[in-house]
Amino acid sequence: GLSPRKRTTSQCKSEPPLLRTSKRTIYTAGRPPWYNEHGTQSKEAFVIGLCGGSASGKTTVARKIIEALDVPWVVLLSMDSFYKVLTPEQQVTAASNDYNFDHPDAFDFGLLAHTLRKLKLGKSVKIPVYDFTTHGRQKDWKTVYGASVIIFEGIMAFADKELLQLLDMKIFVETDSDIRLVRRLQRDITERGRDIDGVIKQYNKFVKPAFEQYIEPTMRLADIVVPRGGGNMVAIDLIVQHVHSQLEERELSVRAALASAHQAQPLPQTLSVLESTPQVRGMHTIIRYTHCILHIVQTPQGEDYEGRTFHGKRITGVSILRAGETMEPALRAVCKDVRIGKILIQTNQDTGEPELHYLRLPKDIGEDHVILMDCTVSTGAAAMMAVRVLLVGDSDELHHVILMDCTVSTGAAAMMAVRVLLVGDSDGLHHVY
Repeated sequence: GLSPRKRTTSQCKSEPPLLRTSKRTIYTAGRPPWYNEHGTQSKEAFVIGLCGGSASGKTTVARKIIEALDVPWVVLLSMDSFYKVLTPEQQVTAASNDYNFDHPDAFDFGLLAHTLRKLKLGKSVKIPVYDFTTHGRQKDWKTVYGASVIIFEGIMAFADKELLQLLDMKIFVETDSDIRLVRRLQRDITERGRDIDGVIKQYNKFVKPAFEQYIEPTMRLADIVVPRGGGNMVAIDLIVQHVHSQLEERELSVRAALASAHQAQPLPQTLSVLESTPQVRGMHTIIRYTHCILHIVQTPQGEDYEGRTFHGKRITGVSILRAGETMEPALRAVCKDVRIGKILIQTNQDTGEPELHYLRLPKDIGEDHVILMDCTVSTGAAAMMAVRVLLVGDSDELHHVILMDCTVSTGAAAMMAVRVLLVGDSDGLHHVY
């Protein structure tokens, strides 16, 4: 049966990042990786490249591999998302089926290589959503995180040298040309609103010559050739066995390494340990005055009043669901215009590792002072993961984080968490309170 817990994540409203199999639900939006005691990523993702002619069954093979791998976090990246934005003249040509979408020049290889490289390093990326009906990119892009395994598929997956260097395993899907033509006719007519004459015209003029000139010759670069596509379970089983062996070699007991990191070492200078105060004075005073400056206003009676005003762009509160939400009313009472984000992190019952299941953050929080709220801290793993989620995108550089909690058992886990987070101060986190 499926996993006993329902898991959700936010990638795209119209395309949930879920792949449901007979055994479990697999999350294809990925997740931020763990980091070691030096503040760097503990391991890179294993990248599988899938190449083959149009309608050869690449996506089917990818889904079969994902299902057989039984890995809970995986990214499926399609080359179809990276077609170049057409000029108005090219739009007219494409509407009459005279634009060559099967030529290397039709793809944005620069953006594709940049995106795949960031995914392999565990960074969050924005994926363009291509509309094959209008031959253009939609306004909203999908957010995807890195994972243990990334499967990249496309007709030109092996056509760029920079992309080839990022692939750990290269697979070519070989399917008879007649079968590919029939599949393309069915797909383009039913899913992309094309007429049969236009599809055949495009196939004869562009698709078939491109396969012979650009795609078929790259078969020699493949580590494995899969005849008959998704129906070849023998080849898929061999691929899965190899990937499993590679993942086992890269597997690290990260939490154990973090637990022993920096024992008896001085705390980082970027960590401020706040004095213990009574709850009401402490909590509200810290929120009010940590980043406030002196400000004088004139009252309606003409008297000067010396107070404080917030020194910064704005404050954003982020709740670690579900307990963190109990702190939102108090934060709203103190900061009337505060923006609120949500993160759901749950511990995997089998591995004991925290996993990201849901993420909704306000836009442009890079310059904000972020208050991370969690009511219960036991091991500190969720707190570490939450801050890593905020830092995983290299465009969102956080300056200050206030970590708020109501109950801490020994405090050792929280200290270990912030100690690891601040090692080297390499991820843009300037201060933790």
